[in-house]
Amino acid sequence: MKTGIIGGSGLYSVDGIQNPNWVQVNTPFGSPSDSYLHGILEGQEVYFLPRHARGHTLLPSEINYRANIFGFKALGVDRVISISAVGSLREELRPRDIVFPDQYFDRTKRYEDHTFFGRGIVAHVPFAEPICPQLKNELVQCAEKVIAKGTEYNGILVHKDGTYVNMEGPAFSTKAESYFYRQCKFDVIGMTSLTEAKLCREAEMCYTTLAMITDYDCWHEEFESVSLEMIIGNLVANTKLSQDILRHFLQSASEQRTCTCGTALKNSIVTTPDAVPLERKEALKPIIGKYMS
Repeated sequence: MKTGIIGGSGLYSVDGIQNPNWVQVNTPFGSPSDSYLHGILEGQEVYFLPRHARGHTLLPSEINYRANIFGFKALGVDRVISISAVGSLREELRPRDIVFPDQYFDRTKRYEDHTFFGRGIVAHVPFAEPICPQLKNELVQCAEKVIAKGTEYNGILVHKDGTYVNMEGPAFSTKAESYFYRQCKFDVIGMTSLTEAKLCREAEMCYTTLAMITDYDCWHEEFESVSLEMIIGNLVANTKLSQDILRHFLQSASEQRTCTCGTALKNSIVTTPDAVPLERKEALKPIIGKYMS
């Protein structure tokens, strides 16, 4: 299977990719954040995309999520692993720890960016369980093994689940918001992962995120409020860890899906084929082609 990797703040390339070349992809939704770095890593074919572009030129609200995920689909990617920076909303989730969220809560207002559908074709995918369980479980195991073996990772914990509240940004939370999210018992907060998860489900690709904790948002009285300097510092410290986990995953990753991500659209398209405009069928062919000719 082909693996797509989305690099977040601080991760703009992947070390060790053999035969690297940057591939530009045009999509019906415009241009992705950047070209895709294609190559071989640990014997597996991968495509890497810097979410905020090389040089970090895109705000979270400026990212063309539909183009990013459509591009992976057009390139034949089967599973997408996201690396993202998050703030912690719980005492026990400490900076430098890793969380594998399995639920989301949406605080954004850009719903049109959350779907490939509309304009003549309607689909409603199941999203009660938004993360691929197979991909998440394999990555959790890899993260635990890498941390156990690496003395430089002493003290870093892997948290196997949690709820990710997706805010819009670009400003960080107010204290009132941070306290509210804690009362709701959310676990981490970020600005990017939810939309990727929704679009990957529509595109029938497995998706999970390695949420790298950089700070305590602004609720913790004993720690200073989140700042960009704090985030980048912790992300840089965790860059090697995230890449070590990716390499370990690719060495042992399953080649067969046991999840249902690959058939998410099977009973989800409501519009009858003869009612879908031909241009929409053609534009969405990489996603709906096996269901509509």
